[in-house]
Amino acid sequence: MVKIKQDLLNSIKEFTLMDDPFMTKVFEDDIERTQLILRIILENDTIKVKKASTQKRLKNLQGRDLQLDILAEKADGTKFNVEVQNESSGAIPQRARYHMSLLDAKSLPKGEYFDKIPENYVIFITREDVLKGLLPIYHIHRTIDENGSSFADGSHIIYVNAKIHNDTPLGMLMHDFCCKNPDDMHYKKLAEKIRYFKEEKEGLDKMGDVMEKLIAKREKEAMRKAQKEARISVAKEMLADNECIDKIVKYSKLSVKEVRALAAKMSA
Repeated sequence: MVKIKQDLLNSIKEFTLMDDPFMTKVFEDDIERTQLILRIILENDTIKVKKASTQKRLKNLQGRDLQLDILAEKADGTKFNVEVQNESSGAIPQRARYHMSLLDAKSLPKGEYFDKIPENYVIFITREDVLKGLLPIYHIHRTIDENGSSFADGSHIIYVNAKIHNDTPLGMLMHDFCCKNPDDMHYKKLAEKIRYFKEEKEGLDKMGDVMEKLIAKREKEAMRKAQKEARISVAKEMLADNECIDKIVKYSKLSVKEVRALAAKMSA
């Protein structure tokens, strides 16, 4: 068990459920709280979760693996993948499609008929309004273009906009996902678990590995940012010397699009 240094305690107090490492800890193997958020998001109080896990890896022998924030399952095999995304780039439609494809691939045993595949759900909770419709929630399903009829294949992609906090059950849940202080939260079950990890000694001791992951993640992000800034600096110098685009791309490691945008900005 990793001990928490005193100077990191304030960082823990700043965590919300929108912070991936902390959210993972709160929902780790927690059927009750996973079921709570699914019932609220899907407006279905009959959902009964049989299994729940965090950071579950789905392997793809022919392509990219996935590591899921939350994976829950009902007794009938229906799967729910919940992803928390702070960056809009991490919740593009193509990613939702890929998550659904791997969920489906893991849902049908060899030799089974296709009509036995269960309904599956991919749910993105996003800090920003990724789909830009000013809605609290978006339900995405396939339709037939020619007549607008539903193509009922059992796949459900849902985007939840965490920016909207109102007095609906979903709005209050999004408030709680963005809330630092458990005393200010609406849902008691979530507040209890967050208080455990933020205020109780046993819970704080268990936060050591979370802090290590967070520090490593921040260091990686800082390194990536520094590398990007260095590449931009190289590109600016070369643009100032009127070097050709292809040469700038080669030495700066920026894309053609990025170099052209930088050139337009410098000439404005």
